[in-house]
Amino acid sequence: MPEVREGVDAIDRELVRLIAIRTGYMEAAARIKPDRGAVRDEDRKQDVLTKVGRAADAAGVPRAIVEPVWETLVEASIAYEFTVWDKTRV
Repeated sequence: MPEVREGVDAIDRELVRLIAIRTGYMEAAARIKPDRGAVRDEDRKQDVLTKVGRAADAAGVPRAIVEPVWETLVEASIAYEFTVWDKTRV
């Protein structure tokens, strides 16, 4: 069991590293978008969730795990992007 937990912990660290990179893209998007209303893009959100669902299927990962994780990730990213957008316009 310790080896399994070590493996999970290593993967968690890698996921955090990848989320940090993703967050950098959210910061760039916040600087690029011309107005605050462009931050929430429901079409783009649906596109991301659709692509992730397909990637889950291709990887053999249950959508029941992946979809709620990405829903939360996307919503948190949008909230963060609003914060960055507001800070860069003050």
